[in-house]
Amino acid sequence: MILSFRPAGAADAEAAVPLIYSSGPATFDYVFAPAGADQALRFLHAAFRGGRGEFGHLNHVVALADGAIVGVGAVWDGRATLRFTLAAAAQILRFYGPVGAAGVIARGLAVERVIRPPRGDELYVAHLGVREDCRGRGVGAALTRHLLGCADRARHRIASLDVAVTNPRAEALYARLGFSVLALRRSGLARGDSVVPDHRRMTLALA
Repeated sequence: MILSFRPAGAADAEAAVPLIYSSGPATFDYVFAPAGADQALRFLHAAFRGGRGEFGHLNHVVALADGAIVGVGAVWDGRATLRFTLAAAAQILRFYGPVGAAGVIARGLAVERVIRPPRGDELYVAHLGVREDCRGRGVGAALTRHLLGCADRARHRIASLDVAVTNPRAEALYARLGFSVLALRRSGLARGDSVVPDHRRMTLALA
């Protein structure tokens, strides 16, 4: 499979957002779907099209094969934390209204105890999803390598990511790329059928 990569655009939402969601559906549902059904997906669509913040298209890269999107991912460091927090608060308030937003923000902060924001010297890889019919064909590895190429070697000491213990296939992929487990963080977070799994923080030293 011959792949190419480019920055994501707002028009990529229909193809890219389900892949972002697939990178952590239980966690996204726990935070963003208080009304159940597809509410998390609808929020992610709105945030992606809006462009700004952690979930905006400006923060994502898409992988293409034969002109079609087959993968998506994002990368940032700790310098973006405040900017992303402010953008997320505005997006949540706009989507859920003042009453619903409080619960969503509280659950998001609870998740940050399990999936912690990166430090300034950390290049953080996230939201990596591959189209189901393209899995096992090297897309995830190629996309991860592409994202690692965004590192500023003068600033970023390590690359890091979080992987759910329920996703051993992804953990094995990252291990093959040289990542090793730094810590296991227990979750204990649940709301209805949405149970946030324990996560492993994996890191890779950058030369």
